[in-house]
Amino acid sequence: MTRISFLSNAQDRLQSAAAWVAQAYREQRQVLIFAPAPDVAERIDRMLWTQPATGFIPHCAAAASLSAETPVLIAGTLDDLPQDKCLLNLSNEVPPGFSRFEEIVEIVSVHDEDRLPARDRFRFYRERGYALDNRDISEVI
Repeated sequence: MTRISFLSNAQDRLQSAAAWVAQAYREQRQVLIFAPAPDVAERIDRMLWTQPATGFIPHCAAAASLSAETPVLIAGTLDDLPQDKCLLNLSNEVPPGFSRFEEIVEIVSVHDEDRLPARDRFRFYRERGYALDNRDISEVI
């Protein structure tokens, strides 16, 4: 069954997401970033070029020719993906077909426009019997 983690109380959702991806990359994990909003995809792409400040996280679009060899992918849709290990959800909806992933990570900021839809996703997963991990990352990331 898919493991689902909510990382809550981030001051900035995208900065926390970039920091989380950097940590996952250091742990040699494959991550698919689901960002269906083009402006969010563009912002996280730019952030990964400067994460950490002295380098970058190797990443590309899921549809790129190098996607099978790249540890971090950014996708606007979840069709025909080269990996199904870990999905970082940067949408405000439950990702379509989420159960095919081994792990889902939801980063939730302190702002209502992010926090309120996250509560709905949490409730959705819980009602379907998924074990949920909820951690406060306000002091960590």
